[in-house]
Amino acid sequence: MHITLEHLHKTYRTKDGVIEAVKDNSLSIPENTIFGIIGKSGAGKSSLVRLISLLESPDSGAVYYNDKRVDNLQKKDLIAQRRKIGMIFQNFNLFSSRTAGRNVAYPLEICGMAEKDIKERVEEMLSLVGLADRADAPVSTLSGGQKQRIAIARALAAKPDILFCDEATSALDPQTTHSILDLIRELQAKMNLTVVMITHQMEVVRDACREVAVIDGGRVVEQGLVQDIFAHPKSPVTKDFLSGITSGGTGIVRWSHEGGKYVLHFIGGATNEPVLSRMAAQFKVSFNIRAAGIQHLPDKDIGTMLVDFDGADDEIRRCIAFLNENGVEVETEEGVHE
Repeated sequence: MHITLEHLHKTYRTKDGVIEAVKDNSLSIPENTIFGIIGKSGAGKSSLVRLISLLESPDSGAVYYNDKRVDNLQKKDLIAQRRKIGMIFQNFNLFSSRTAGRNVAYPLEICGMAEKDIKERVEEMLSLVGLADRADAPVSTLSGGQKQRIAIARALAAKPDILFCDEATSALDPQTTHSILDLIRELQAKMNLTVVMITHQMEVVRDACREVAVIDGGRVVEQGLVQDIFAHPKSPVTKDFLSGITSGGTGIVRWSHEGGKYVLHFIGGATNEPVLSRMAAQFKVSFNIRAAGIQHLPDKDIGTMLVDFDGADDEIRRCIAFLNENGVEVETEEGVHE
């Protein structure tokens, strides 16, 4: 299911006045992929997702699923469309009065499915999420990771076209987060789902998403392939997100808050090459590393290094050309140097 947003705008009236939560956002979310929407608290990402998932209507603009406009559907059609959407949340939202299996059965009961078919579908979903033996388990006996697996099984039980994950890993420890993201990737591929992940964790985007949109102040400030965003962040908020990643000791570590005029981007195989050593041996330039780190994306590694060069201007220009020729892109505040 391909999702298109056209000039969405949403305001809320509060006792303190009017809040513009979503400001003229247009966005294209490809089908059959995992798409991330990331923003800090108050950035407007949750408000945007409520519009995309048809929980609310925009003040202006339009939402399309494939080529069908869906934000202005009549009540009956809107309910039918919502049933083709799955959602999982940070706090699981399971029914404590139901067993794990009966939680998975709930959306199927609403759809009027026969009990025999419900039983078969519940067994299938529990097996897919690795909890085939927990059908009769009370929710209170499940771990956080197991609860989220049950929530995923419930969200996908009715075979939706789209799965929304709203901060789905925020309440989990790092190891459990990795296992849940692995599960979502596996199910997305098996079921050909369009998955939209809402998060404030760049690690989630790095580990799970193919494309991402960055939200700040109610607007989409940057979007593109994850590998491109990691290699060439443009907006200050994206750069701030990336500078804060430290998961697994692979984040950008800054040991000097001075300098760092040049940002070097090592992509793919360049992360394993001694390019700077060869550069220093060939040119009359010295360098001082201010920060460095590697992000391990599913498809490739992205290395980032903040450095200062000391030498004649012509020699530094030759160094930059050498780095570019050897797969290292060099950027300053003025942009990428080629």
